[in-house]
Amino acid sequence: MQTYRQLFAVREFRVLFVVQCLNIGAYAVASLALGTITFAATGSPALTALAMFGAPLMRILGQSFLGSGSDLVRPRTALLLVFTTTMASDLLQAIPGLAWGWRFALLAVGPLITSALGGSMMALVSDILPPDGFILGRATMNVAVGGMQIVGYGVGGLLLVAFTTTQLFLGAAAALLLAVVLLRLGLSDHPPRHTGASVVRRTREVNRALLGSRVVRPLYLTMWVPNGLVVGCEALFVPFAGERAGYLFAVTAAGMLLGDVVVGRFLPVAVRDRLIGPLRLLLAVPYLAFFAVPSLPWAAALAFVASVGYSASLPLQERLVTHTDAQARGQAFGLQGTGLMVGQALGALVGGTVASALGVGPVAAAQAMGVMAVASVVASLALTPGLRRSRPRAAVLGGATA
Repeated sequence: MQTYRQLFAVREFRVLFVVQCLNIGAYAVASLALGTITFAATGSPALTALAMFGAPLMRILGQSFLGSGSDLVRPRTALLLVFTTTMASDLLQAIPGLAWGWRFALLAVGPLITSALGGSMMALVSDILPPDGFILGRATMNVAVGGMQIVGYGVGGLLLVAFTTTQLFLGAAAALLLAVVLLRLGLSDHPPRHTGASVVRRTREVNRALLGSRVVRPLYLTMWVPNGLVVGCEALFVPFAGERAGYLFAVTAAGMLLGDVVVGRFLPVAVRDRLIGPLRLLLAVPYLAFFAVPSLPWAAALAFVASVGYSASLPLQERLVTHTDAQARGQAFGLQGTGLMVGQALGALVGGTVASALGVGPVAAAQAMGVMAVASVVASLALTPGLRRSRPRAAVLGGATA
């Protein structure tokens, strides 16, 4: 499977693609609305970063005890639970004057459910597509993420001029309602990938095997740590650019989209695998220029180029599929997603804390971005030796699989 025509000929993939578009667009609009409310009320970069990116910290709890739900629960049922919960949270966030304690409690609910069941989507993609179509399918789902982040953050920034944040939350909930309907009507009721096990016991066993593997663990860390530190840069877009931050979020999504299309569609397996290292460095190096506090157009150009580096996740996930058992693939992707989101949340919190320590205003935010970029480069270089164990030739010689 090498063309988009072949890919979208698979009916269930079409449904998942549209659902992912709705999900990411809704998330971007709701996140921008909440970040705007938080910064307007507190003026705090750290609290703004927490509001926009901190909720996935709750995924640690769910992944630790319930992560195997992605393999033990029927995929359609799992996805319906995830999207319905998120929709309900957005509806409640739309209540004007809602207390801050309730807002942050609602932020935790969606990630908690997603950590237990969210791996079902990517595992289902690997089930419904032939093996040679997975990376193209994964790249195309990433295109949905990038494209809808452009739409969500760009349109959300425009809508904030004419509409209230309450109306933005309601719009996000409406998009998720449509996603729920499509999931219910468009997906077959696939059986679970594994049966007859305790959710908690199996979750611990599989997590231990994945994180204990000398081959798989470096893959996870490489997808989590440098990425999360760069998200610490993106979490400072609002303090750096104010009401124009939506445009910075949009161009980063555009760069991610470009990278996923080129790497996932046009590069052969061997080439994209060799580009893992350069792409991870590309993700951070442009943000070093923020030490000079660039103007908004230059900042947008730098963020666009940097976000192309996110496409390194494609060959890394290709290696992950190679080194994990099919019956645990839902949990493997769930753990990957949880670690990714937690790394992003921690990066956002660290970025906000660094910016707060440096002062208040765009200059402090820009300098904090430079600091986070340095940390990401150092992390990428430090993790390079461990990745050698998962290279295709190394895997054949060593025969290591988790």
